[in-house]
Amino acid sequence: MTVHHFGEEDTLLNKFIAEISDVDTQRDSMRFRRNIERIGEILSYELSKSLNYSNATVQTPFGSKEISLPKDKLVLCSVLRAGLPLHQGMLNYFDGAENAFISAYRHHRGDEDAFEVIVKYFAAPSLSGKTLVLTDPMLATGKTLENVLEALKDHGKPNQIHILSVIGSKAGIEHITRTFPKNTHLWIAAIDEKLNSRGYIVPGIGDAGDLAFGMKL
Repeated sequence: MTVHHFGEEDTLLNKFIAEISDVDTQRDSMRFRRNIERIGEILSYELSKSLNYSNATVQTPFGSKEISLPKDKLVLCSVLRAGLPLHQGMLNYFDGAENAFISAYRHHRGDEDAFEVIVKYFAAPSLSGKTLVLTDPMLATGKTLENVLEALKDHGKPNQIHILSVIGSKAGIEHITRTFPKNTHLWIAAIDEKLNSRGYIVPGIGDAGDLAFGMKL
């Protein structure tokens, strides 16, 4: 797997990471969602540099212009519900892409730290011969993305897989490196050192779904 880690660079991206991480700024759910969306836009732009392009001719009012345009057929697949703002950020840039959505959640038995990832809802077009972009804002253990990859197998084999994530743990990245095809690309804004006993990223930001859309039962 090729990891593109933009937290190692001094860019405006760090401002958005700082704001979604700050406990005071997190109280503004609209700002939280918008910052995740902005991060999705930045990562999408960086990802676009790796796509395949072909020459095209555009007619202007005064003549014609030769320009290089992306030719990949993209499918954007996001994990509900936390992935929705990140998905919107991608869709702002890849507005001609097809879309897929999958629900995945952690199921803890009582107070146990161990959990399983349960996938229930799934809607996707054919992936055969296309470029699949998976989005999961918090790449913690990597088990969610592993389960999503398994669920997608009945929908065809994509030519290329990309993963967009806001914050990941080193352990989670190691896990998906073992479970995803070797030519997969990970585009990520920040990487944190560790997970706690319940599989949450430390220092992380907390529960991205709750911060974006409110607490759940």
